[in-house]
Amino acid sequence: MNPKVDFYFDASKKWQKEQEQLRSIVLDCQLTEELKWGVPCYTFQGKNIVLIHEFKEYCALLFFKGALLNDTNEILIQQSKNVQAARQIRFTNLNEIIDQKAILKAYIYEAIEVEKSGLQFKLKTTADLAVCYEFQNKLDEIPILKTAFTALTPGRQRAYLLYFSTPKQSKTRDSRVEKCIPQILSGKGLND
Repeated sequence: MNPKVDFYFDASKKWQKEQEQLRSIVLDCQLTEELKWGVPCYTFQGKNIVLIHEFKEYCALLFFKGALLNDTNEILIQQSKNVQAARQIRFTNLNEIIDQKAILKAYIYEAIEVEKSGLQFKLKTTADLAVCYEFQNKLDEIPILKTAFTALTPGRQRAYLLYFSTPKQSKTRDSRVEKCIPQILSGKGLND
């Protein structure tokens, strides 16, 4: 146990017992406990394997390369359509975790083996992502915007493309594009 991580479990109100049980299971698999992104992250030889996090409706184990796991029990969940490699196992009560202890350990050990083998998940590139109509129009209308967008790092480009394409209504997509044009022109990412 890493004392720097204790505060996370102490601060949990709704899912404290569940997360403490998950912590015990993960640590039993001989992973190193670290604090990353403000949540407990468990690594093997410096490589991220799994993290514990909570949401309003559930707590979860998130496997960084979960898409590469066999998932023989069909319990891995893709958090959203934009999440590529990571997969979650969600819990809504302590008994679910206790009942699945052996299965969870098997998934953790498989994730360690995936990391040892060097397997990589082929991530979509920026070119694979769709450019929403509203943003494409602006790129076509404003050449300097296209130049500025192309100059951004691939990660920043992906963040914008996902942000622009998520809303269902054209009006919302258009509003997001308009709001972000100055940021793109100044070379900043969505969250800079």
